[in-house]
Amino acid sequence: MQDLANRMAEKTADVVKALMKMGVMANATQSLESDTAQLVAEELGHKVTVVKDDDVLNDIKDFEDPDGSLIQRAPVVTIMGHVDHGKTSLLDAFRKSNVVSGEAGGITQHIGAYQINNNNKKITFIDTPGHAAFSNMRARGSKTTDIVILVVAADDGIKPQTIESIAHAKTAEVPIIVAINKIDLPGADPDKVRNELLSHEVIVEKLSGEVLDIEVSATEGTNLDKLEEAIHLQADLLNLKANPHRKARGSVIESKLEKGRGSVATVLVQKGTLKVSDIFVSGSEWGKVKALIDDKGKNIKQAEPSVPVEVLGFDSNPLAGDDFIVVENESIARKIAEFRSSKLQIQKNTVAKSNVEEMFAQINKGEATSLPVVIKTDVQGSAEAIENSITKLSTDEVKVNVIYKGVGAITESDVTLASSGKGFIVGFNVRALPHARDIAKRDGVDIKYYSIIYELIDDVKNLLTGLLKPDISENITGNVEIREVFNISKVGNIAGCMVKDGLISRKSQIRILRDNIVIHKGQISSLKRFKEEVSEVKSGFECGVMLDNYSDIKVGDIIETFEEVSTSRKL
Repeated sequence: MQDLANRMAEKTADVVKALMKMGVMANATQSLESDTAQLVAEELGHKVTVVKDDDVLNDIKDFEDPDGSLIQRAPVVTIMGHVDHGKTSLLDAFRKSNVVSGEAGGITQHIGAYQINNNNKKITFIDTPGHAAFSNMRARGSKTTDIVILVVAADDGIKPQTIESIAHAKTAEVPIIVAINKIDLPGADPDKVRNELLSHEVIVEKLSGEVLDIEVSATEGTNLDKLEEAIHLQADLLNLKANPHRKARGSVIESKLEKGRGSVATVLVQKGTLKVSDIFVSGSEWGKVKALIDDKGKNIKQAEPSVPVEVLGFDSNPLAGDDFIVVENESIARKIAEFRSSKLQIQKNTVAKSNVEEMFAQINKGEATSLPVVIKTDVQGSAEAIENSITKLSTDEVKVNVIYKGVGAITESDVTLASSGKGFIVGFNVRALPHARDIAKRDGVDIKYYSIIYELIDDVKNLLTGLLKPDISENITGNVEIREVFNISKVGNIAGCMVKDGLISRKSQIRILRDNIVIHKGQISSLKRFKEEVSEVKSGFECGVMLDNYSDIKVGDIIETFEEVSTSRKL
């Protein structure tokens, strides 16, 4: 409000008064919707030009690269799995195996992503700290990962975080390669792992499925070459290509504040080539690339597609999953950053719709047909019972989709998974951790608590009933005969009618019947008794009817009035 008053060089009090006349109560620090702001500005005698999102964001619109410009790029791989199943050991083993390219000894890892190069075949690894970062990126709409490696210990089998990793990979629709680790240990049983994976719909090749599985030992270095081969094979199937001869676009993997260097972000270049002194926009931040540092801590001049680099030159820290786009000049960068920043401010000031409300809105538009749910319970038996009970409620139109089920308190990881899958969380005899509660509030994720299973099932049933399209039936309300047609210049044809049965209302939907055949369906634009506009005319009275955008009427035609009645369906 205050900004608007300043831009118009008007007193804030005058703008408040103008708004009050329009029935809007707002103070100087509140944000206004663009339509309201436009009306106020026009009311105070100013000319308004509405700036559309497209006008501002045209400079960063992506475009399809011509086929001739695309070249093969390295696959981007994320390693996921349960704690202490050997994820870090596997990463270290890969780093040590990188000696072939001329690097002596172990490589110091400076950033959360690095690239190995064996026999001129490159692979980029993202070392995500847990699943939260992985789903944070997805929740912000950035698809950074091409392949997920699921690390499972051969002596330990499937554990809660393994199941969580599978859920994340499936929701992201990313191919999985299973690395069965620790096969050198005495209690190792790889076949047990393969069978356990079946219950989570991961069918490996040995059991005639499509998921690649490799038995490895990170400490002994066994079969690492086979795992590398599997990654390249999967990458060939995905046919990963990018155009290096264009302005760079990428995604922020992580960011941190470092003493003496300021805000530093790890960026994965996805298209184009990123060069020092490029001007960029990232989320609602902008800046100029001061330096690029690779995963070995060396300063480099440029980074090509699939190369992860540390970028110096941010004013403040961007968020994981934010886009990173190189633009022409500073003025474009500043304009886009300001626009995005103001959008964020408006979002913060408006009440966020809960996920369930959004789901209803999507259903009404005909966009959504599933109800995504994350289930957390006190014991495993309850989780399975709840999953079975609520998936049975699925219909042909709307399906319940259990993204993940687990035991224990609701954590940040559950909230980010529900957020990226656009679902909600059900807590049965458990509560959310304080930090998870804050994130759920911020991201507008619904958490519903229950202690009685029947209440939970009834609530899901009611939700699904709300998602079912209602049955729509007709109720005929009146029958009107046209006895005279008056042609009035500049107005059109007006029907002089007699209401023979029921009533005709100004809001009625109508059908015109000629010889009992429907020739038009529409609405009434005017209904009069003598010269007065009326809301309805009952049986036995005469009236004048003008139809909306239709004038082909004759004496003897019948106007049938009806209303549509929608009835909620029950499961």
